[in-house]
Amino acid sequence: MTRTGEIWVFAYGSLMWRPDFPHIETAPALLRGYHRSLCLYSVQYRGTREVPGLVLGLDHGGACRGLAYRIAAADSEAVQTYLYEREMGNYAYRPKWLEITVGDRRISAYTFIIRRDHDQYAGKLDDPAAVALIRQGHGETGSSIDYLRNTVEHLRQLGIRDRTLERLLAEAGN
Repeated sequence: MTRTGEIWVFAYGSLMWRPDFPHIETAPALLRGYHRSLCLYSVQYRGTREVPGLVLGLDHGGACRGLAYRIAAADSEAVQTYLYEREMGNYAYRPKWLEITVGDRRISAYTFIIRRDHDQYAGKLDDPAAVALIRQGHGETGSSIDYLRNTVEHLRQLGIRDRTLERLLAEAGN
């Protein structure tokens, strides 16, 4: 699955505001066929097994606007390894190479989609259930509400309105 040479990485959540890897270019990007969704119970980073939080995944259907990072060939293997270790702690995601649009170009990018067969997959929750998880979640890297707030703020900076995330943030007590 690891590719050599220069690569692109697609970011739709915390990677937008905390990539923590070297990159030589950042650009707005569009991924078709998947959408950003608060569909993953967080049991480590933004919650615990006993008191889970809620974080984002790329789920099937729709489209997602985010960021694409271009990675130099010299860094590509290390970045892929880092991302695999960061995102695959509980194997709730599946790493994939998907086609994204950056400007007028169609390129292949490394990203992670949700595994619907995983026990942490929350699916589509109603607002009260999602808000309860967002309010209660706190794990190794902080709270679910801070995660959601950071994501919404960065989407706004990119000129992206995600009405669902904005509504849930407002309901959770922004």
